[in-house]
Amino acid sequence: MSRVDPRVMRSRRAVLEAAVAVLAEVGYGAFTIDAVARRSGVARSTIYRLWEGKAELIDSALTTLNVQPVEPTETPEEARDAVRGLLRHLDLGLNEGPVAACLPALIDGAERDPAIRSFHHDQNDRRRARLAAAISVTTGRDADSDLLAHALAGAVMYARLMTGRRLSAKQLDKLVDLVVR
Repeated sequence: MSRVDPRVMRSRRAVLEAAVAVLAEVGYGAFTIDAVARRSGVARSTIYRLWEGKAELIDSALTTLNVQPVEPTETPEEARDAVRGLLRHLDLGLNEGPVAACLPALIDGAERDPAIRSFHHDQNDRRRARLAAAISVTTGRDADSDLLAHALAGAVMYARLMTGRRLSAKQLDKLVDLVVR
């Protein structure tokens, strides 16, 4: 069993955090590996040894730094709690912290770069699938669970991107109750 050098782990983490910070500050178009290297203090050559380019680095950073909670979904009650938890996690991810600041840059990058579009859509599909699975257990039917997941996530995204007003925890719970009956 090989042990990973803690210095390598620290450097990797510094690069991932710097990548998110740079993306949030300058947007996708101005994002460069050089800027990430300067901010992280890790050599450009090391970054290129670990990631092929900016799309792969951004994907890795967002995947590593924005992990969804794991909640049980065996019973309808547990699944409803999981739906609430996943929706709150989405709300936090869209409104607080470094990933939230990257959202406009990610949307722009997904429109302009097929590699960004691919991982952005794949990440969102995986997250929505977890939400849909919990909805399916809650409602007892698979047929509408993906559409209901779109409705829940869409409401949170709309609030963040189009109104600038965040839904309260009480509103999020009411939304779940209205959509997932």
